[in-house]
Amino acid sequence: MFKQLAQPDRPLVGIVLSGRVVSAPEGEMLAAVLLREGFGPFRTTPAGGRERAAYCMMGVCFDCLVTIDGRPNRQACQERVRAGICVEPQQGAALLPAIGSKA
Repeated sequence: MFKQLAQPDRPLVGIVLSGRVVSAPEGEMLAAVLLREGFGPFRTTPAGGRERAAYCMMGVCFDCLVTIDGRPNRQACQERVRAGICVEPQQGAALLPAIGSKA
């Protein structure tokens, strides 16, 4: 459904999408890679478990939240591809540290 129009003049690096290793141009926006690779859903909603994927592609809607390298609530449209990152879908609301705690 999604395809890259031109090959960027950047090195390809390996990233892990739900346990599957794929190549992507270093520095490309992560959400674009996830859409092109058929990754999805990006997350499920806390109420009702509805599936979501990238929508606005500019950091406004938060539908593209994923877990990157074990850190939840990362907006895929605001993250750039770097070698070795591991991306997993986010299931519901992520647990956040309590205010004042050192996490």
